Amino acid sequence: MPDTAKNESLVLRADSDGIATLTLNRPDQFNTLSSPLMRELLQQLTEIADDPSVRVVVITGAGRAFCAGHDLNEMKADPSDAAMKAMFDLCTSYMMKITQMPQPVIAKINGTAAAAGCQLVAQCDLAIAVEGAKFGTSGINIGLYCSTPSVPVTRNLGRKQAMELLMTGDLISAQQAENWGLINKAVPAEDLDAAVAEMAGKIASKSPTAVALGKDLFYTQLEEGMEAAYERAGQAITCNMQLDETRAAIDAFLDKSDMPDWPDRRNT
Repeated sequence: MPDTAKNESLVLRADSDGIATLTLNRPDQFNTLSSPLMRELLQQLTEIADDPSVRVVVITGAGRAFCAGHDLNEMKADPSDAAMKAMFDLCTSYMMKITQMPQPVIAKINGTAAAAGCQLVAQCDLAIAVEGAKFGTSGINIGLYCSTPSVPVTRNLGRKQAMELLMTGDLISAQQAENWGLINKAVPAEDLDAAVAEMAGKIASKSPTAVALGKDLFYTQLEEGMEAAYERAGQAITCNMQLDETRAAIDAFLDKSDMPDWPDRRNT
C-alpha cells in the first residue's frame, strides 16, 4: 500500500487547552512505525517538551488501529547491523523522550496495539483504550522475539503476565490489559474521547511544575534502591515546598480561600 501522501505529516499535532494530541498518521499501514514516522514523532515530542504552554500530551492513531508495531517491510529490506542499529536507536530515542519529558503522556488507544505498538502503550505514563482494542507482543509468532517491547512491558506487568504476553504472542483484550496493569482503563468506543479528555483535563489543572517534578521522581526512584529513593524523594519535596506557587497554594488551602492559578511551567 502507498504511504501517507508526501505533503501530509506522518504525525499530526492538535493543541487545545494545554493538551497536545499527536496522531500517528499511517492509517493504511495500521500506523506501523517506519523510520520517517519515528523521526517525526521524536521531533514533535522534543518540541513539546520545551513548550511551557503544553501540560499534557495524548498519543493516538489514525484509522482503525493504534499501532501495529515496526514496519516489517523496512526491516526486511535491510537487516544489516548498521540499519538495525539506526532504526532501534531512533526507537529508543523517542521512547525515552516520552519518559524524560516533563509533561505526562497518555496513550489514547483506538484499536489494536501490537508489538512496538504495545511497547508504545507501555512506555506512555497513562493509557485508556476502547473496549474492543487488542494488545500483544506478537513478534514471536513470526520468529522475532519482541526485544524492545519487552523493556517497558516487563516494567508495567507482573513477571508471569509479561512472560506470557512475550512468549505466546497472543493478543489480549482491553479488559485483560486493564486487569494486568498495562492500561488504566477500557471504555466503550463512544466514551473514549470523553475519558481521555477528563484525565488530561485533571492533570492539566494541576501545578505543571509539581507534575514535572513528580514525573521525574517517579521514574528515577524506581531504578534506585529504597534508601536512595527516599533520599531523592526528600530532595524533591524540599524543592517543591520552596516554590512560591506551592506556598501560595498551601496558604489558600489553609485559609480556605480560592486557589491561585498555576503559572506555566518554565525550564529551570
